[in-house]
Amino acid sequence: MSEEIEWWDYDDADEMADAVAGDIAFVIESAIDARGACVIALAGGKTPLPIYTKLAATKLDWKRVTIIPTDERIVPLGDPLSNITAIGKVFIPKGARVIPIVSEAAADYKAAGRAADSRLGDHHWPLDLCLLGVGADGHTASIFPGPDYEEAIAGPRERRALGVMPDPLPPEAPVPRVTLSRAAIVSARALTLAVTGDAKRKVIEQAIKQGPASPYPIGRVLADAELPVDIHWSPA
Repeated sequence: MSEEIEWWDYDDADEMADAVAGDIAFVIESAIDARGACVIALAGGKTPLPIYTKLAATKLDWKRVTIIPTDERIVPLGDPLSNITAIGKVFIPKGARVIPIVSEAAADYKAAGRAADSRLGDHHWPLDLCLLGVGADGHTASIFPGPDYEEAIAGPRERRALGVMPDPLPPEAPVPRVTLSRAAIVSARALTLAVTGDAKRKVIEQAIKQGPASPYPIGRVLADAELPVDIHWSPA
């Protein structure tokens, strides 16, 4: 388990969004200064959207920024379930490069994963920052229990993305996914979690204590990670 896991607590989600947006903007600016470009992975879902709105309002050299999703539902672009569609609406108008890892609904989710992995091979790696959310069930990105779980956690280090079939399928989005692998996530230069609510906090705290034996995906992802991890939390 990373010895550099730090919790940051806020009074509400708006205060958290300000802080996380500021942190991400600092990473982007530093990466552009150091390397002339920045590549970040952003989580889908509703929790981080206020962060993205505030981040997009920051004056940055957005044309040098590439954004990928941490995970994607295998649906067509423009579908309400598409993570990159929501992210793109915020950042494409700023001039950022927003790269989908899934472009259509595919019958073969494993093939979709291989295509995504190949597509990510064209981009600067490692990520300058990866922003994760965590579900109440302990999943993160689209690393869920199911037939592809161990491959997502312990597959080849060079594999950046893979197709996964959660079991059971989440009722709010009952479709297969493509997700960044654990190896891709923990190779990032910075790893940030943004979560709300007491239930998720308890799951994360428990998962961290359990380490590699954790039944929660987030516990397995963070176990033995050697990079600094910032966990931002607000009660709602």
